[in-house]
Amino acid sequence: MTEDDLRQLIGRVKRGALSRRGFIRRMAAVGLTAPMATQLLAIAGAAPAASQSLPAYTPTQRGGGQLKILYWQASTLLNPHFATGTTNQDASRIFYEPLANWAPDGTLVPLLAAEIPSVENRTLAEDGRSVTWKLRRDVKWHDGEQFSADDVVFNWEYARNPATAAVSIGSYRDIEVRKVDDFTVRVEFARPTPFWADAFVATRGMLIPRHLFKDYVGGTSRDAPANLRPVGTGPYRFESFAPGDIVRGTANTSYYMPNRPFFDSMEIKGGGDAVSAARAVLQTGEYDYAWNLQVEDEILKRLEAANRGRVNVVEGGNIEFIMLNQTDPWNEVEGERASIKSTHPSLTDPAVREALSLLVDKKSIEDHIYGRGGPAASNFLNNPPRFRSENMKWEFSIAKANEILDRAGWARGRDGIRAKGNVRLRYVFQTSINAPRQKTQAVIKQAASRCGIDIELKSVTASVFFSSDVANPDTYTKFWSDIQMYTTTMTQADPQLFMNQYVSWEISSQENKWQGRNIVRWRNEEYDAAFRAAEGELDPVKRAALFIKMNDLVVGNHVVIPVVRRPLVSASLNTLVSPLSGWDSTIAFLYNWHRTA
Repeated sequence: MTEDDLRQLIGRVKRGALSRRGFIRRMAAVGLTAPMATQLLAIAGAAPAASQSLPAYTPTQRGGGQLKILYWQASTLLNPHFATGTTNQDASRIFYEPLANWAPDGTLVPLLAAEIPSVENRTLAEDGRSVTWKLRRDVKWHDGEQFSADDVVFNWEYARNPATAAVSIGSYRDIEVRKVDDFTVRVEFARPTPFWADAFVATRGMLIPRHLFKDYVGGTSRDAPANLRPVGTGPYRFESFAPGDIVRGTANTSYYMPNRPFFDSMEIKGGGDAVSAARAVLQTGEYDYAWNLQVEDEILKRLEAANRGRVNVVEGGNIEFIMLNQTDPWNEVEGERASIKSTHPSLTDPAVREALSLLVDKKSIEDHIYGRGGPAASNFLNNPPRFRSENMKWEFSIAKANEILDRAGWARGRDGIRAKGNVRLRYVFQTSINAPRQKTQAVIKQAASRCGIDIELKSVTASVFFSSDVANPDTYTKFWSDIQMYTTTMTQADPQLFMNQYVSWEISSQENKWQGRNIVRWRNEEYDAAFRAAEGELDPVKRAALFIKMNDLVVGNHVVIPVVRRPLVSASLNTLVSPLSGWDSTIAFLYNWHRTA
């Protein structure tokens, strides 16, 4: 389908000559899923703003008692601009809100925004150079202050300041935000921007109050008292927080949505392990909801037999993957380990990386560890489907890995470990503590040993591994080991933010307090150029091809090794209604959670 064909079809929808259902069917014929076809119509101003995929909220009154949520990784901070891990992002989301959320079908739902921008309502520029957000007028911060355009502009100024060292800087650095009036802001782009729903949207868009943070911008950003005592606009007000343990909130009785929240109070308890979390919902009913159940599927099925709760499997773009450090984590350069000025002594050899990719038995990992919670993956970028590459294939072959290393001159020593010169193939392989990950590590270690590669396994407590503590040497963002594995989340129904994890300007370093998203520290000019082109490509077909190229570069170069796709697997009591989206935070729709009789 050509660009002209696509424009003509969209034009027919706008004129009423073609139904939305007919358009979606035609897009399906060329490989575009219904959610993405719907989003394409929304971008073009030919689709309704509100999502049709959310269950209706039925309660007519509050008073639902306490909601108890269990995360087996505990949060350590409550400022969304510093939230490096999912648990910190979700804990912040209890109190802070963005202008809009991503619904399960990949469409946008207004939250602090009065409506979703579109060409039709003249708030989305046809040339892709600006988007105008109209704000709700009935929103107040938890301390009673009025929410306004000044807060939105402030968040842009706060996040884009390099000295603030915000993880969200990539979403705000290259835009201009202007106040149109007290309840309208305009986001301006330097060039045509097809993906405008980044800044102020979903996980990257949670807004903090100007009146409490205006004196803590830049170098003093970590000193703000509200970093640990949030004052937001969300359905729950801050009650208490014990970093690394539990965060509690009470109902915001002045919330702008009618009859919400349903629960009088809520808590997210952190720590423990995934199996215990699953048991606390499915077997004992002690908790209402358990997050991110990295548990063998057979165990989940046994626990479900108690009929107290259900397992939720929600498809999205998350991926469990392995990264191979491109820098030297063991020696300092100018006082910095894994400095971009260094190179890894063996993992920069393409032959070694290719051999390692052949030693991951993904089929066994899927069949015997993850089950429905982890289909084997060939790609880093898997969803939405139109961005999924057909070029990448995976293979498990110890024999082929041995042949590759032999040809590359990595010879076995007396102890069986391969070496070239004074460099030996010995690695520290780190990940967070949970049973599926330790079992996956063991599968890979065993295969590697048959190939002359010695792997030392390191398991780090999840609250430490995913911590934002800059003094902690074992965080995944520092990556002070040779190999590491975890799940990276895709929090938008668009790959732009997801794929900036490998651009050269996002490299994690001491200078940016290890907040850069390129943790593997790989640099590739072709990748950078493809990403820059995709940022401004308004043709959806050409743009998809650019993201497929990026996936093929990073996977084909074996800089990262996809292991399994990670749909969102969680557990809920049978009585809990908890709308979930694979494109947003677990608790993006917390304001709609309620209990049935």
